[in-house]
Amino acid sequence: MGSVRGRWARGDRRERGWLRGAPPPWWVRVLPVLLLAAVGSATLITPHARDLGFLLGAIPPLAVLSYGPLTTGVLGLGVVAVLNMPATHLNRPGDTDLLTVVFVAALSVFVAYVRSRRDAQLDTERAIGEAVQRAVLPPLPDRVGRVGCAAYYRAAQDGTLVGGDFFDVRAGPYGVRAVLGDVQGHGLTAVATVVSLLGAFREAALDQPDLESVAARLDRRLAVDSADVGHAELFATALLLEFADGTAAVRVVACGHPAPVLLRAGAAREVTVAPAPPLGIGLVGVDPPKEVTVPLAPGDRLFLASDGVWEARDAGGAFYPLPRRLTALAGAPSADLPGAVWEDLVRHRYLVRDDATMLVLTPEAAGAGGGPR
Repeated sequence: MGSVRGRWARGDRRERGWLRGAPPPWWVRVLPVLLLAAVGSATLITPHARDLGFLLGAIPPLAVLSYGPLTTGVLGLGVVAVLNMPATHLNRPGDTDLLTVVFVAALSVFVAYVRSRRDAQLDTERAIGEAVQRAVLPPLPDRVGRVGCAAYYRAAQDGTLVGGDFFDVRAGPYGVRAVLGDVQGHGLTAVATVVSLLGAFREAALDQPDLESVAARLDRRLAVDSADVGHAELFATALLLEFADGTAAVRVVACGHPAPVLLRAGAAREVTVAPAPPLGIGLVGVDPPKEVTVPLAPGDRLFLASDGVWEARDAGGAFYPLPRRLTALAGAPSADLPGAVWEDLVRHRYLVRDDATMLVLTPEAAGAGGGPR
């Protein structure tokens, strides 16, 4: 899969499989027609093939899987016609057998009608749901200010586009600020918290003078949300980054989240951060997180990943060695790097149990062009 400024790995119908909403494969669509032609031809050639006549009764139900009521009805009429043709040697069914076939064909037409109406309604609801979820996490542009962006998001819960991970990159008066985080839980139950945190970040990125204050704003948002829900214990891990204008450095605040990985000259290493507690447990206001400044050289890239990537395990239970694998994959362009990491996880059979999110940030040299987008 390529990179994904806006590629949502679980949203594509082709990836869901035909038993979960995708169109049936070609062989399922062709099977009723082939079966009708094969049985009809065989019984025309030899009377000994009339024992195959029972297969004709399966054609209308098979047609329901692929076709609407009109085509299902045509195939049902074809079955009745073949049964009553003297040349096929099948024109001796009893009245009960013939009525059974006619009833099955008529019932299949009704089921096909109901299925087609329901599929149309589900497609509409799915399109609305995907539009809402994309509004929560809109695709990143290629560049925000002087920072190039590439992202990959794969929700853990089938059929959803948004789970418990969140990310955003925003330009503001203090430079370009980015966040990548992971809220408690995953799937649709975590979406409300994701929406709340993203809204708080987008406001704080414009208003707060430093990253510690941005983290405090997110922490307060979670504390308020948790107070409104009985017995709720909302918390989230997060990485906050700031690329200030006119500086060749990045400021990093880590709140219970794995550190970013710095890719420089074909090598990858974890950035040393000052660990802080996760957001929402009430400690950020007591012991504010410490900001760390990391000098950057031309061509440096920062790779951020959620727990779903860091904690992927192989068959032996070993964690995915992200920095080491990034060194091997460092030759990939920034736009393709998140997709390359995902393909590497799949190729080496690492099991990803949580939402998987990756973000690559490529800052231009200080003073280079690029206004806010």
